[in-house]
Amino acid sequence: MPTVIARVLGEGFRVFFLSAGLYGLFVGVVWGVWLTVPYVVPDYGMTPPMWHAHEMIFGYATAALGGFFLTAVPNWTGAPEARARFITLAAGLWLAGRMAMWFSGMLSPVLVAAVDLAFVPILAAKIASQLMRRPKPQNMIFLLLLCFIWVANLLTHLEWMGITSDTLQAGLRAGLLTLCAMIGILGGRITPAFTRNAMKRAGVPEAGWPVSVARLDKVGMVLALILPLSVLTLGTGPLAGVVALTLGIVQILRMTRWRTVWAARQPILLALHMGLGMLALGLILWGLAVLGFGNEVAAVHVLGIGCVGGTTLAVMSRAALGHSGRALIAPGPVVVAYGLMAVAALSRWVGASLDAGYPVAMLLSDGLWVSAFALYLIAMWPALTGPRPPRAG
Repeated sequence: MPTVIARVLGEGFRVFFLSAGLYGLFVGVVWGVWLTVPYVVPDYGMTPPMWHAHEMIFGYATAALGGFFLTAVPNWTGAPEARARFITLAAGLWLAGRMAMWFSGMLSPVLVAAVDLAFVPILAAKIASQLMRRPKPQNMIFLLLLCFIWVANLLTHLEWMGITSDTLQAGLRAGLLTLCAMIGILGGRITPAFTRNAMKRAGVPEAGWPVSVARLDKVGMVLALILPLSVLTLGTGPLAGVVALTLGIVQILRMTRWRTVWAARQPILLALHMGLGMLALGLILWGLAVLGFGNEVAAVHVLGIGCVGGTTLAVMSRAALGHSGRALIAPGPVVVAYGLMAVAALSRWVGASLDAGYPVAMLLSDGLWVSAFALYLIAMWPALTGPRPPRAG
């Protein structure tokens, strides 16, 4: 019988989905502490709000990406799964990056950058070797997006190192929008597909199944690639705003054919639809804000909390259940977590329009985020750390 540690480090989804949950909880708690008693938080090499933003994008989300790609790519290609030795190395590099960022106030910014930037290239190299077994363009595109993530992170560190003076915000925005691009492309595949499979199992006639429109999917993919690239090269200017606004509208058009109303009867499906819906809403709000209509920071949090937080929570819980041999039925606490994440995004968005109530809205949103991850960890702990249940019969 393998030990718990050996089991967790033996499969990518276990260690990285567990790490994402724990780190999402940790960053949320630290942010809540800073909002209430700022002097308790250690001295970073950057302001606490920038540490918070960076770690949500390049800390929490990259752990979720690691767990997903190390699990999904072998299924796509038939390549052997990563061995425990590689998974341990990759998890160690990810953790080292988080430690470097936490102690950045006491370390050389060059060292912090070198350690923090090490994880994504290692992950990309592994999945590139697996994708080359069946190199399909629709899958190889994720290597390009991982490059965008790495470059975006590099831009944040260049400003912290004093090499540039104006690349931090572009790096953070490009990193978030790259995550949104991945969700738009990948979520646009799996959300209607999973819904279609569920409807088929339920005996729904084929005429009522979700439909994917190839032309809309292609337009959405192209725009999803252009958006972070435009921010990386030109910053958050009018072009990025127009692209984001257009992509949000395209996303709504795609979702009108995905049978979201039927999916509402299965929370594990509905969570995916909600995450993609938040993507559409967040892109439209962000595009309008960049063009001068609305609060840009509020729109960023709809994308960060509602889209990235909500979708990763949905995907991690579904994948953990399926790959640990459990039924694809979200446990009650996880269902509550799905709802809390959506409310957290909306409360952060609405709170931005308040005056005296803005700090309260920020704390409420953070508390809902922390509660969602606490529930996720409690409910998914057996799937992430325990043995597979015996097969019936």
